[in-house]
Amino acid sequence: MQTKPFRIGTRGSPLALAQAHETRDRLAAVHGLSPEMFEVVILSTKGDRITDRSLAEIGGKGLFTEEIEQQLLSGELDFAVHSSKDMPTKLPDGLCLSAYLPREDVRDAFIGRTAPKLMDLPEGVTVGSSSLRRQALIRRLRPDINVITYRGQVETRLRKLAEGQVDATLLAYAGLKRLGMTDVPTELLDPEAFPPAPAQGAICIESRIGDSRINDLLAAIDDARTHEAVACERGFLATLDGSCRTPIAGLATSDGKHLRFSGMILTPDGQTHHRVEIEGKTADAEALGQKAGEEIRAKAGPGFFASWS
Repeated sequence: MQTKPFRIGTRGSPLALAQAHETRDRLAAVHGLSPEMFEVVILSTKGDRITDRSLAEIGGKGLFTEEIEQQLLSGELDFAVHSSKDMPTKLPDGLCLSAYLPREDVRDAFIGRTAPKLMDLPEGVTVGSSSLRRQALIRRLRPDINVITYRGQVETRLRKLAEGQVDATLLAYAGLKRLGMTDVPTELLDPEAFPPAPAQGAICIESRIGDSRINDLLAAIDDARTHEAVACERGFLATLDGSCRTPIAGLATSDGKHLRFSGMILTPDGQTHHRVEIEGKTADAEALGQKAGEEIRAKAGPGFFASWS
């Protein structure tokens, strides 16, 4: 019988806390526990502290997880809650992504100050984004626009937009929905023309391999279709050595038996891109993603990837 609260590790942004609280509430409900049996532990990460440079410059996705994973490995935390798209494809030895909450809307939200839609922006305006994928996709669709690196929490980016530092920005619609900010977007971008990041919209839970007590607790809230789709998308990323230095998009959908995946890679200037589509059994989700990565790598040729370094 558990007598002390389970300790949940998370970053301290409003969005990270909303995700941790959703996880806590789902666990409490499914197991008939009081929410007080779960303690949300806020940790500051290097990615949160350094906001004046792009993630590519300071080390990539692991910057949002390292401090949390250290406490998870030491046993100071029972499990951790993350945005799945922030997770490196290779986790520290001894840790795994054990569960996923039901996926939210995967689309990117455009927030325009000088025009409500991306394609309606005047020539030469400035759009801010921290994502190399979004930057490359904007440049592909609107090469006349000035795209700059633009980091910070959701609230910070929206404040900078209101102050006129940029003419528009893009954010994950899933995050805005979790923050109760569905009135903020001026356009929701079609995922066919503006495909999302792999794992966008999915909350994952990280735990220790072999910790059956915790992993059994988490299994009760694992959403199988999200788990299968993200496994495929992460397989695609891993095959391409995907990180915050690389413009990669990918989306898988699962009906429980069958899975369909579409992926894209771009040069940072957005002017060259390649697509791949694949489908198969959900049981082969990760392998399907890996196969898609191998196919698109062969299609692009070795010279294509030189632009990523």
